[in-house]
Amino acid sequence: MIEVSSTGAVNQSIEDHTLEAVYLYTPMCGTCQVASKMMDVVEKLPQSFHFVKANLNYLPEFAEKQSIESVPCLLLFKDGVEKERIYAFQSVPFLYESLNKIANE
Repeated sequence: MIEVSSTGAVNQSIEDHTLEAVYLYTPMCGTCQVASKMMDVVEKLPQSFHFVKANLNYLPEFAEKQSIESVPCLLLFKDGVEKERIYAFQSVPFLYESLNKIANE
């Protein structure tokens, strides 16, 4: 997963890809560490999304603009429009199904 460290880089990635998954985390968050492992698995499965991850500590403007409530957070975009926001990373199959649902809309 590509790590981005600026609001501009996140926004550019969202603009550049039809299907974009933005994974937001903080390094000291234990739940984020588990979610990161799940995201690594999901990214390797056959799907159409482009993935980026970002340490939310470095993106206060993005967090405020997007009204991020907590981490981990997965933002799913299609054609630059947010389609889903996931805070509860229930399982790898749940995440995979969420991606496929949006890809097939």
